[in-house]
Amino acid sequence: MLEVNSLNTFYGKAQILFDLTFEVQAGEIVALIGRNGAGKTTLFKSIMNLVPADSGKISFKHQSIYHLPSYKISKLGLGYAPEDRRIFTSLTVMENLEAGRQPAHRDFEPWTPERLFELFPNLAERRHQDGGTLSGGEQQMLTIARTLMGNPEMIILDEPFEGLAPIIVEQLVRTIRKLKDQAVSVLLSEQNLSVARLICDRAYIIHRGSIRHESPIDTLFDDEYDRYCAI
Repeated sequence: MLEVNSLNTFYGKAQILFDLTFEVQAGEIVALIGRNGAGKTTLFKSIMNLVPADSGKISFKHQSIYHLPSYKISKLGLGYAPEDRRIFTSLTVMENLEAGRQPAHRDFEPWTPERLFELFPNLAERRHQDGGTLSGGEQQMLTIARTLMGNPEMIILDEPFEGLAPIIVEQLVRTIRKLKDQAVSVLLSEQNLSVARLICDRAYIIHRGSIRHESPIDTLFDDEYDRYCAI
């Protein structure tokens, strides 16, 4: 579904990603695990060409997307929910969802507000509220829901659980599992190994801009996590 090979990205003269290589297969939920500053967000932004990479290869569904404009990457079926959410605070929940609408990319039932309200009951109750009046957890739900309105075949979630109350984390874990049942592949970044174990099939550990370990999530040992990720 997604292949990244030998990716190098700089901010000015500072190199952030170093020959980074990984892949996500169709139907997988894959975690990118690492400390703050490890390069997770830069990697996601490089995939979406929000921060252009300096060298390497990026393919989505066997088509090169390296340096394609971000809107074209989205239209190919790769969705991105950023860490800072970027909802339209002065628009209602319904208006935010409509802003993300794109035609379906495949022969599956397209996402609609009503289907999304089944996934996110909190949003159903607040469909006519402005986005800026929602709680942090509800804004995160709206970010993911708006991305799904683009009918992606794969979605990238940057720190989807950060700063959320445990009960909201539980809701989002269940929701992301349901996305897999809907044949949506997921790549997410996470710092907490216990949360990743609840949701993911495989994990990559990123440290100082390089992939240091890859394994099925159930064989990722605590000492490997502690070596690169523990605070």
